[in-house]
Amino acid sequence: MSERRTDRAPRRKRRLRRLHRAQLATERGWGRVVDWINARELDENTILLAFALVIGVLGALGVILFYRAIDLAYAAFTTWPGTFLRRGDLLLYRPVFTAAGLALAWVIGERFSRGREGPSVPTVQLSVARRNGDVPAGPALGRTLASAVTLGSGGSAGSEGPVAVLGATVGSVLGRLFRSDASRVKILVAAGTAAGISAAFNAPLTGAFFALEEILGSLGVGAFPPVVVSSVAAAMVSRAAFGNHPAFPVPVEYGYHLGREVFTLFPLLGAVAGLVAVLYVRAYFGVPELAERFRIPRSARPWIGGAIVGVMVWLSGGVLVGHGHLAFGIDLFGRLAWTTLALLALGKIVATAITLGMGGTGGVFTPSLYIGAVTGGSFGVLMSQLFPSLGLSPEAYALVGMGVVVAVATDAPITAILIVFEMTNDYAIMLPLMLAVVIGTIVGRRFERDSLYSGWLRRRGEHLEHGADHDVLARLRVTDAYDPNPQVIGESASVDQLLEQLGQGEQTEFPVVDPDLTFVGLITLADLGRIAKNSLDLAPLLLAADLAIPSQTVEPDDSLLDAIRKMGVRGTGSLPVTEPGTGRLRGLVTRAHILAIYQRALAGDSVAQERSNTADT
Repeated sequence: MSERRTDRAPRRKRRLRRLHRAQLATERGWGRVVDWINARELDENTILLAFALVIGVLGALGVILFYRAIDLAYAAFTTWPGTFLRRGDLLLYRPVFTAAGLALAWVIGERFSRGREGPSVPTVQLSVARRNGDVPAGPALGRTLASAVTLGSGGSAGSEGPVAVLGATVGSVLGRLFRSDASRVKILVAAGTAAGISAAFNAPLTGAFFALEEILGSLGVGAFPPVVVSSVAAAMVSRAAFGNHPAFPVPVEYGYHLGREVFTLFPLLGAVAGLVAVLYVRAYFGVPELAERFRIPRSARPWIGGAIVGVMVWLSGGVLVGHGHLAFGIDLFGRLAWTTLALLALGKIVATAITLGMGGTGGVFTPSLYIGAVTGGSFGVLMSQLFPSLGLSPEAYALVGMGVVVAVATDAPITAILIVFEMTNDYAIMLPLMLAVVIGTIVGRRFERDSLYSGWLRRRGEHLEHGADHDVLARLRVTDAYDPNPQVIGESASVDQLLEQLGQGEQTEFPVVDPDLTFVGLITLADLGRIAKNSLDLAPLLLAADLAIPSQTVEPDDSLLDAIRKMGVRGTGSLPVTEPGTGRLRGLVTRAHILAIYQRALAGDSVAQERSNTADT
């Protein structure tokens, strides 16, 4: 036996050496390809658009494969058992199959993520904001497989999270393969996210704006073209595979007949749906906290949660989760009793929170659509019964409710409005939809500050909003960003001297100081314009001190987050920087200064980033 082991050791070493040489040869060959492409000195936009096209096609193909995996899991956990179990037995064993599916999904997630939480939309946001767009491929593939098992076995979750992560991974891997800089990789990650959402919902506008709104947190001109190209390419591939129809089939006839509905019933629906979204957010975060409080072992949670969800799905006749990757049409939510629809909304909230909080994997966006649809449908049916003479259409309220819950739960109002529009292709529904989304968002934020994404990050010590890293602004100081030599005006300056400031530079607000350089107030460019118009009357009467407007100030050690908040309160683009205690003017900090240093800090190539990291430690 020892001789055999002695013989095997050299062979194993030789195999490892051959594999290592092959890997080095592959890396050298790929390096030559990248060097050849870089030597072409192609235009940046051309490169980004070419990458975006490839990412869009690959992202859509990933969605197709993911849906096939869901259907395969559905066949294994639901269809196949029906071939040898009687109907009564099948209903009895449905909770067991769902529990087994969630347990398998949990094992897959643990295996691929090595005990850490797998990638999701919030982690993609974090990768863009903090990690230069690095989305690891292994955990993303594991999450996709775990999500397919979760959904196919009857768990209540969404398919958009896995496909968004899968698309983001394609963009990240492609960017790193071609040795792109951090800014380009981030755009490619957003393009991949757009491709996944677009292909999943057959909604290219929604995919593009979801990526810009949630992942990048910006509608910047540089990111817009590649994100849109990727989203459109993914939609075209998806339509070739699934057909050109909405992800949620909409009714043939719906709408509102009375103009006063827009200003009465739909705003009321916005408030109601906003509160339902708050309940959804709190339940989503509440279930894991309950599991921790009762000290339920992690390995037992999928079995317990899956059994509970399986019972709920059985009691609903399957209406809570659909069949495989297929969803129920919204027209169904206009024909059921309002109490039944209200129970479905509550049941979907509980089932989704348990599925995702007890070991299952999936997205939260699609359940938001479902919850909003049944909430709006319930409201519409109730109103039609209370006011039968109005001829209300409950389906229209289901569509608007869908948009409101998505907007509040994910803090993505533009995305919510666009997905309803792309589903209906109806401009008329936009009026009540936009008004209801605004009211629902105000009501929702009044009672719950977190969305499903920001709350997930905040509970892990991160503070991002729409992909923007607010912690960077909180760590950076005014002294990193302000202009120490702005144009200033003495308090005794005459009108003629004031008018000399016109056209002297790009500065739009001018600090007024006394002879000791103590800050007195601000004079804006608009003030100078009014003085120019009436200079003959005002010249002998006014000095700069008379026109200076009192203003909030910041000190050099104040954070840039405090500075930007004070600018928001004043509605101004700049603030004077003064010495603490003395009030002497040190300079002027503007939004442009803050934006410039913020972007450099995120790119990781400036002194500001070093200061940010030092402050962290």
